[in-house]
Amino acid sequence: MKNILKSIIADFHKNELNKFVKRDLKIPLESNKIITIIGVRRSGKTYYLYQTISELLKKTKKENIVYINFEDERLNLKEEDLSLILEAYYELYPDYSNKLYFFFDEIQNVEGWERFVRRIYDTVTKNIFITGSSSKLLSKEIATSLRGRSITYDMYPLSFKEYLRFNNTDYKDIYSTRGKARINNLFNKYLMQGGFPEVINYDEELRNRILQSYLNVMIYRDLIERYNIRNTYILKLLIKKGISNTAKTFSINKYYNELKSQGIKISKDSLYEFADYIEDCFMLFNLHIYVNSIIKQNLGEKKLYCIDNGLINAVSFKFSDDRGKLLENLVFLELKRREKELYYHKEKQECDFVVLDKMTVVEAIQVTESMDNAKTRKREISGLIDAMKTYKLKKGLIVTANQFEDIKEDGYDIKIRPAWLWLLE
Repeated sequence: MKNILKSIIADFHKNELNKFVKRDLKIPLESNKIITIIGVRRSGKTYYLYQTISELLKKTKKENIVYINFEDERLNLKEEDLSLILEAYYELYPDYSNKLYFFFDEIQNVEGWERFVRRIYDTVTKNIFITGSSSKLLSKEIATSLRGRSITYDMYPLSFKEYLRFNNTDYKDIYSTRGKARINNLFNKYLMQGGFPEVINYDEELRNRILQSYLNVMIYRDLIERYNIRNTYILKLLIKKGISNTAKTFSINKYYNELKSQGIKISKDSLYEFADYIEDCFMLFNLHIYVNSIIKQNLGEKKLYCIDNGLINAVSFKFSDDRGKLLENLVFLELKRREKELYYHKEKQECDFVVLDKMTVVEAIQVTESMDNAKTRKREISGLIDAMKTYKLKKGLIVTANQFEDIKEDGYDIKIRPAWLWLLE
């Protein structure tokens, strides 16, 4: 195994870095903290490490950088084998005396990895960068073993701004007729096809096949194998049900009764566990209703959102006709990228998103594909104003597919903006 590790380290030093398109996530290179990047599989974490390494190469030699991808099929490491990484490096470079940088990709594949990383941090170098595909696994282990030593960053599939960059389009070119038309055309593709980097510009059949393979890997590697789930049939049913309910309220209790009425046996506790696991691997997210009571928040119905619109359409073909829900999902993901604390509002009327800052609601956002229909327009404005009145906000936002308008209603200022423009702010 040591010789394999030597080959991996030496090959990395000898070969050119894989080409990458720059992502907008910013992490510190010299923080004296373990930098942890977590996110769904295939969202671009590996290539983001290449981007980070390329920045480091402006100030250090490549030989001072150790990069290990723990999904390399040649590696079958256990905790006691991890020390071989250091031994392999020292044998390759016995006279090393420079500052070292370690990059460990998908390190959660090795049980007990956190103790090894802590030892490197305490005895070798504080320049450690790690990635993983499970929020709970990494968060739990970081909290217990890397406490005070780590900063965590989330990575999602491409934002619209990054999607334009991957398509060689300047996101600032929104004023020329041609530039605006191209951006609008790419937005419509992004809305339907999502932002997983690998499948950009693939034809529909191949893209859907690849996205379905992503889903299968998430199910088997991140759920079934990791949590030793035996009732795989129910797990898959729950995932498909959840994805098909994107941007809608969803109740585990109601779904339990639905399965029970069909003669399908599963405990309610198991369903709740499965739902937690699905969220832990970044496949689906729960959005809580905003109320003052934490207990009522947890007991209230939650809205579901999916990690990627392309994944939704690859699994639930009927969703391609519901552009409004896909648009709402895009807005949710963008707000998550912007690290907003999110809830939904529902009292007399419903508002899709309220944003909190320091325990105070500071923004209310409504999402709808179009405001052309008078009934829809009245409903969306009423829902937004209900939230604005409740939280004493003077300004509100409605995100649409392609409408731009400023209105004043009942003394409240409301901006109506096309999603493609809002996403580029």
